[in-house]
Amino acid sequence: MTKATQRERSVRIGSFAAADAREVRELFIAVNRLLAPPDRREAFEAYIARALVEEMDRITDYYAERDGGFWVAIAEDRVAGIFGLERASPEAMELRRMYVAPTLRRRGIARLILAAAEAECRRRGFHRLELSTSELQPAALALHRNSGYSLVREVVAEKISNKTIGGGIRRYYLEKSLA
Repeated sequence: MTKATQRERSVRIGSFAAADAREVRELFIAVNRLLAPPDRREAFEAYIARALVEEMDRITDYYAERDGGFWVAIAEDRVAGIFGLERASPEAMELRRMYVAPTLRRRGIARLILAAAEAECRRRGFHRLELSTSELQPAALALHRNSGYSLVREVVAEKISNKTIGGGIRRYYLEKSLA
């Protein structure tokens, strides 16, 4: 067994539980602060605050309201990654909040998370998985493209929401057929 396979086998993906809330919140904040360009730190702090109130501090309710769910990847006895799924349409789900702890990147965790999200969509009878990422996340864009996702559109986001920082950052919307 290779070292990469051993690392991947040591990662467990399971449904979000209230006991995960603190670590999930910390991971969300840390990743978004790392993404913030120096000239947009204030905007990112506003985005983080809004997303915490509207979504991350009420994960169970937020995703239940959207016919979805939220999962954590556990490695080394801590939350190593997270992701959510919400219904996008009758035939598709949207992948949300796919983050891996910065200190645990380059270990295959993102690939495992993506595979788990796709499997969950299939289990629920959905035929397509949609997602978005930004120009600030080139590694995520490469991962999705290398995993069979096709670019649907690019948008320069101007308005802040719990899904986008706004501020003129380019977003890439991708999808993959799961049939």
